[in-house]
Amino acid sequence: MPGSFYLPIYLTVISLLTCVQYTYYKRSNYGFLASRRVVDPVNSFLFAVLVGVFIGLRPQYWGFVDMNNYIDWYPVMWGYEFSFDWNAENFLFDNLYSFMSCSGIHWHYFFLVIAFIYFGCMWYSCWKLFPYDTQVAFLTCLAAFSTFSYGTNGVKAGAAASLFLTALSYRRNLLMTTLFLFLSLGFHHSMMLPIGAFILAYFYRNTKVYFLVWGLCLLMAAAHITYFQNLLAGFSDERGTDYLLSVGNDWGGKTGFRIDFIIYSAMPILVGYWAIFRRGVRSMFYEFVLSVYLITNAIWLLCMYASFTNRIAYLSWSMYPIVLIYPFLNENFGKDRYKQFAKVMLFHLLFTLFMEIVYY
Repeated sequence: MPGSFYLPIYLTVISLLTCVQYTYYKRSNYGFLASRRVVDPVNSFLFAVLVGVFIGLRPQYWGFVDMNNYIDWYPVMWGYEFSFDWNAENFLFDNLYSFMSCSGIHWHYFFLVIAFIYFGCMWYSCWKLFPYDTQVAFLTCLAAFSTFSYGTNGVKAGAAASLFLTALSYRRNLLMTTLFLFLSLGFHHSMMLPIGAFILAYFYRNTKVYFLVWGLCLLMAAAHITYFQNLLAGFSDERGTDYLLSVGNDWGGKTGFRIDFIIYSAMPILVGYWAIFRRGVRSMFYEFVLSVYLITNAIWLLCMYASFTNRIAYLSWSMYPIVLIYPFLNENFGKDRYKQFAKVMLFHLLFTLFMEIVYY
């Protein structure tokens, strides 16, 4: 099947399934759903496997961008003896890539492994965080604006981000959290930013302050203040510096004040403000993960005018669906919360469809 068919098929299937779930949640009251909620991860797991196979065995296609770079370099190491390189930039991803290449394994199976890590960890995180609503939570993750792109293009960052989600899901097990944070960093060094936000939010738990910081960063972005963008470039590696200091349009994407990205990024924040300060939701985990999102997204606001700004934004967007839906599915603040969730889930999908079909 041609690579150009993959995005339309993906969006069609996700849209149909989302509409089914929307109808179910919209028409059901809290008591009806609560009486039928059971932990049944089998269906959602099988769906995750199907999605992983579908994306993992995709053909080479120019629209998948970074995939082509990995394929071009893949045969270079065929026949060489594999040796673990501790000095690799991304010590787990790069060595996995080298091992499979040196072993003569076809590149199709390399991308299949990465897809299983990406979608598998995403599903596993949904199962741990939403045991009674795994299927709809996973579907919401699949409908996110950046999910398909980071399953076919920025696969290294996508896999790292899913491992980070798993670390979040092990919030009560510090050993497992540390392990998955380590694995996440090993897949992509850019995860230092969300890991740093994780550590900061873990030791300083004042969500109100993080709301204020995000608002301040938004004002600085609107005023086109790039001081912190240049400052962060000084602490980055060579590639990170190129991303932060390159502000031209020759990279193939849009630059400038990204009102579309701001609207998208603000939705979990508005939901969080409404849930915490209007509905009185008090959840240590929700406030923690919202704080991590606020910190990470605030850094993107400070770097908005750089090229590849979407890659910086993805460091927060990877946890976007979890932050967006958590209070509706896991917090008891009213009998209408499932109906409200249905609306949020639908608008979440509609934004993705608008961006993919109309805006781009």
